[in-house]
Amino acid sequence: MKHDDERLAEFTRRRFLRRAMAAGAGALSLGAIPGPLMDLGWAANKAAATSSPKVKDRYYIFCYFSGGWDTLLSLDPRDPVKFSKGKVAVTHIDPAYEQLNNPPNGGKPVKVKGAGGKIAEFGPYIGDLEKHFDKFSVVRGLSMDTLTHEVGRRRFLTGKPPSGLLARGSSGATWLAGLLGETEIIPNLAVRVESYNTSQPNFATGLKVNNVPDLLRSLKVDKAALSPKLEQLVNLTVAQSAGCGQAKASKMWQGAETSRQKARAMVNGGLDDLFAFQAKTPAMTALRNHYGIKAYGSAALQTPQAQAAMAVTAITAGISRVCSVQFPVLDAHFDDWATTHGPQQQAGFNTIARMLEDLQKRSYPGGGTWLDHTTIVAFSEFSRTPMINQRGGRDHSLTNACLVAGAGIKGGQVIGASADIALAPTKTNVSTGESDNSNGEIIKPEHIYRTLLHDIGITSDVADMRVPPITALLSKST
Repeated sequence: MKHDDERLAEFTRRRFLRRAMAAGAGALSLGAIPGPLMDLGWAANKAAATSSPKVKDRYYIFCYFSGGWDTLLSLDPRDPVKFSKGKVAVTHIDPAYEQLNNPPNGGKPVKVKGAGGKIAEFGPYIGDLEKHFDKFSVVRGLSMDTLTHEVGRRRFLTGKPPSGLLARGSSGATWLAGLLGETEIIPNLAVRVESYNTSQPNFATGLKVNNVPDLLRSLKVDKAALSPKLEQLVNLTVAQSAGCGQAKASKMWQGAETSRQKARAMVNGGLDDLFAFQAKTPAMTALRNHYGIKAYGSAALQTPQAQAAMAVTAITAGISRVCSVQFPVLDAHFDDWATTHGPQQQAGFNTIARMLEDLQKRSYPGGGTWLDHTTIVAFSEFSRTPMINQRGGRDHSLTNACLVAGAGIKGGQVIGASADIALAPTKTNVSTGESDNSNGEIIKPEHIYRTLLHDIGITSDVADMRVPPITALLSKST
């Protein structure tokens, strides 16, 4: 048998790091920059943010559709009569809805009544989101300035053009977690989504997991490496050390101690029970039925539906301030575009609809619903070309669109537009949301993050986005 000193040796640095990271905080979190320089930078950002007259209590869910979605099939359609194949030489747009394999609505755009009675059109694969147009807005004509997956993805995650393929700056999710999530156990949960932290406090660093089982492993106590007596002694010694004068004067030391305490609370708090989605209880049965999660098999816990349920649970249980999830979409360069790309998108949009419904039916402490306090952003790294290629699919396009829903957002409207020639980005007036070649500007991902910060009351450009907010996107109460 091994003695306690041998077991203590097995209490490795890796295990300590993992537990520290699980708390979403701590000076040793991977992906963060420790030390006084980072602390000072965050302090300046925090001071600028909290000097605002009021900062709203917001939560966020980011939904990443990987691979580059086809906005003609969903968020930015075209009338196949006006943009027929006979006009392709002029418009350079081919909706190609007639090539789709048994599409919804007969392959025609879906017309939905929005704010002020205006009619908006969506592609045939918009899915159940059609029923929730009052809760979301779409931004069209958004430019990504790239045709490369890694660059487009990291551009949308950070709101800054990457340096080569390398992300430049903290993720928008990290910024929001840093400003609002200090008290949450896992302020920033990133499920199969990249997360970056170069300027925010360590606690805002994203906890990266691949699926629900992966999160469950992070929330459970490992098999004991030490005897109960020795573990108690170690915890007492570390806590006493953190209370000495030198430790109290060190932000890094206090951050590490906060991380340790959060990690202990996380793995000892029974939080894993909240994500036991296949449990045979009335509550979990209702949740599975709502999201469409199977009651058996580990594969069911690795689906976008399970990720969505995880995100809503983490937010509403007070565990996380920001969650990012990934919905898979094929990179449709080939003829599978006609059979699988649309249904994949629709499955993602249906899942967002389930999230909106779930948040709306959950009561928020203090009044209202969780949807009144949670903003959802759906995005992809870019869209697909408006022309079908020689292989029967679509390639990469600079023009994009995104969807923003929930708290702070004026629903039932379309902001901006792509051009009727080649779907090129057009200039948008950020105050009115209308196309405006004279006083508008090309919308980019940084406009979205600046708008989210503006919504919570941070009117100065603390994240150095260097663009104005899209005030037309926000509800009048903002």
